[in-house]
Amino acid sequence: MNYNEIAKLVMSRLVATKDGGMGNPEDHMNLSTWEWPQGVAVYAMMKVYLTTRSESDLEDIRSWYAAHIERGLPVRNINTTAPMLALTLLYEETHDETYRPLIEDWANWVMTGLPRTQEGGFQHITTHDINEEQLWDDTLFMTVLFLYRAGVALGRRDWREEAKYQFLLHIKYLHAQKTGLWYHGFCFIGRHHFGEAYWARGNSWFTAGAVDFLEWLEQDEDTNNCVRVFILNAWREQCLKLVELQDKESGLWHTLLDHPDSYLETSASAAIAYGLLKGVRLGLLEDECRSAAELALKGVIAQIGEDGIVQGVSYGTPMGHDLDFYRTIPIQATAYGQGLTFLMLTEAMREQDIPN
Repeated sequence: MNYNEIAKLVMSRLVATKDGGMGNPEDHMNLSTWEWPQGVAVYAMMKVYLTTRSESDLEDIRSWYAAHIERGLPVRNINTTAPMLALTLLYEETHDETYRPLIEDWANWVMTGLPRTQEGGFQHITTHDINEEQLWDDTLFMTVLFLYRAGVALGRRDWREEAKYQFLLHIKYLHAQKTGLWYHGFCFIGRHHFGEAYWARGNSWFTAGAVDFLEWLEQDEDTNNCVRVFILNAWREQCLKLVELQDKESGLWHTLLDHPDSYLETSASAAIAYGLLKGVRLGLLEDECRSAAELALKGVIAQIGEDGIVQGVSYGTPMGHDLDFYRTIPIQATAYGQGLTFLMLTEAMREQDIPN
């Protein structure tokens, strides 16, 4: 099975913007807007480039950012920060100084302009909602990874330390001690976990994001080993519980992880597969997790149509106040479904070592 060819097929379904035009903002299968679905996809594209060193891949990424920067970027919030992560990696790779002021300005906004919850958490403000005093598990992937990489790229220890603190704070309030899984959100007003849902894609943001964060912390001479061990233990506990809850027939996970009556969901399964595959490769997980990771890889690939569209992806999911809310989220092809599948395939491609 040629994972490189599958990855190309998956990404071919996303419309590039270098030819101009904003596209239809309601069409979630494109790269014509600057939001979190596109941020996920471009991050995966950047990971592929860093492996293949394909000049055409690099040019596609640079063209995407050039078009959006020229057009003007949207209002800043947690979700619109997501594309900044790949831009920071692009800056680290190319040393193109035109990117530096934007990275510095956006990171400064995260530090000083982004609303905070009690205890200094990043409030999950979005384009449409301020979500007062709310922590969401999505935030770590969408904003905190960028802040850390910006701190690496621009030599800002204070940004890196803030990113570490945000991981620790989100673990404190979202990691469930009884299960090792993650609640979708926590609100300091009333101090509750909303519907107390172990939502699959919410969990997968930590599975996929923390494994990258742990890899970066290994290279951070300023990191206290206790911080890394704390994050690693929370991540490993989650991964082992996810392996236990995996649907062994399909290789996928249910959208409510501990409720088999909820539908199997592909985007979360792809992100979980990425975390497991990379965790095994880095030696952070026992080799016994490899079989679950490979089963998930096959399961997600089985959801890719001949046209490259990833099936079985749940639509964007705001905070739910009961479990039925998650059961009824509609299925729709999306840029993040394509992007997370592509992200998973970046790990499969590493082992297959197929030239571009």
